[in-house]
Amino acid sequence: MRILITGAGGFVGGHLVDHLSGQPEYELFAAVFLPPGQNSRLDGRPIAQHHVDLRAADQVRAVLDTVRPDWVFHLAALADVGQSFKDPWHTLENNSVAQINLLQALLGLELDARLLVVSSGEIYGANPTSDPLGEDAPFMPASPYSVSKVTQDMLALQYYLSHSMAIVRARPFNHIGPSQAGGFVAADFASQIAAIEAERQEPVMYVGNLTAERDFTDVRDVVRAYRLLLERGEPGAAYNVCSGTAFSIQYLLDTLLGYSPVEIEVRQDPARMRPSDIPRRVGNAALLREATGWQPTIPFEQTLLDILNDWRVRMGVTPSSHQE
Repeated sequence: MRILITGAGGFVGGHLVDHLSGQPEYELFAAVFLPPGQNSRLDGRPIAQHHVDLRAADQVRAVLDTVRPDWVFHLAALADVGQSFKDPWHTLENNSVAQINLLQALLGLELDARLLVVSSGEIYGANPTSDPLGEDAPFMPASPYSVSKVTQDMLALQYYLSHSMAIVRARPFNHIGPSQAGGFVAADFASQIAAIEAERQEPVMYVGNLTAERDFTDVRDVVRAYRLLLERGEPGAAYNVCSGTAFSIQYLLDTLLGYSPVEIEVRQDPARMRPSDIPRRVGNAALLREATGWQPTIPFEQTLLDILNDWRVRMGVTPSSHQE
């Protein structure tokens, strides 16, 4: 089984490589934006790296013709919601063009590969139709990023309908875990706590909106869902990937602060507030469970401790094995 992963050097891609590595039936290939040797997340892992800019159609076709995969996980995308407000066209262009090039190359090379396209629970926006949200909820994108994900989702459906391509759509809600970059809420809070513990920052944390509620899933559970969807998902179908439980950002912050022995003051930073922030979003993963048997296995609180310990290592602070 030859598997190509776009964005393999990123947060989710690295965890997917970890999940698939060591299984002898899988031969792994990475389509990475940085040249081989510059993707630290892939160091020492059994995956062949191909340097490719997914916005360049000729490069995409070349790597697909070389690898000729049986499965493709398309994870590569710009995923920073806040940044998408600052530069909307860059997000829309990158996420749309990359996928179009991938679809056209698979079609032109007549490759009979199963493809997982990663959309997002962000496409539902502040949807009043149901709580939790099912896959039949209308799209109400509230950011340029979520518009780009609607585009990816609908392109995947269109190529399935027009060309009978074996495309499965995943709609992950918020996913967090070790190795996530700063700029995402759990990683941002954990990095500040670790920096304070390392005495690199004054004992003050800067935060945005703490009242919002989100459906968080550990990235290690998410990548397991992705693999199961390519194994068992129905081509043309869309599947929410989520826990079905909402936690407030306040609870997330309080939990992380509870793991630290340092007294930390919390201050709200207007610069961290988004132009459009949705009060609550929680998903329904019933279709995913029915198709694959998937269930999340890692408790939210354990995920937060793992994130904090990851940042402690980066900051030179001794990790804790306990939930204080």
